[in-house]
Amino acid sequence: MSLLRTVRNMRAVGFKEWFRQMTYIGDAKFGKCVGQDQFGNKYFEELDWEKEVPGRHRWVDYSQDDFNASQVPPGWHSWLHHIRKLPPTEDPIVKAVTPPWIAPFRENLTGTRGQNQTYSTTAPKVRAWEPVVKARGEGKADASA
Repeated sequence: MSLLRTVRNMRAVGFKEWFRQMTYIGDAKFGKCVGQDQFGNKYFEELDWEKEVPGRHRWVDYSQDDFNASQVPPGWHSWLHHIRKLPPTEDPIVKAVTPPWIAPFRENLTGTRGQNQTYSTTAPKVRAWEPVVKARGEGKADASA
C-alpha cells in the first residue's frame, strides 16, 4: 500500500469513510459499487491498475461490524474470486440456472448463540455408575456381636 494511493483514496471517499476503511480492512479503497446482497453487504470493483493493486481490485464492504467470510453468498463469492466475470445481479447464466428448490443462503453460525445444537432421542447404551451409600454406623453393630 503506497502513501500516494492512500492519500488519493482518502480524498475520493472523504475522511470519515477513509477512517472506517482503515479501521475495518486496513486499506483505503475507492471503486464502483457493482451490487448489494440480501444481507446488505456492498461489492466494489476498480479496474484501473494505476489506482488499485492488480488482484485486489474486487472487495466486499460488510454491513455488520463483526464480519467473517461466511457472510458472503455463493454467487458473490464466485465473483469475488474471479470464477465469474459478471456479478450475480448482471450474469444471465446465474439468473437462468438458479433452481427454485435451493434454500436461501444463511451464514455459518458456528461459535455463536445461533449454532446448531445436536441432541439424541435414544436411550444411552452405557449408564454411569451410581454408588449405593449406606448410613454410617450400620457395620459396627454387627462387628461387636
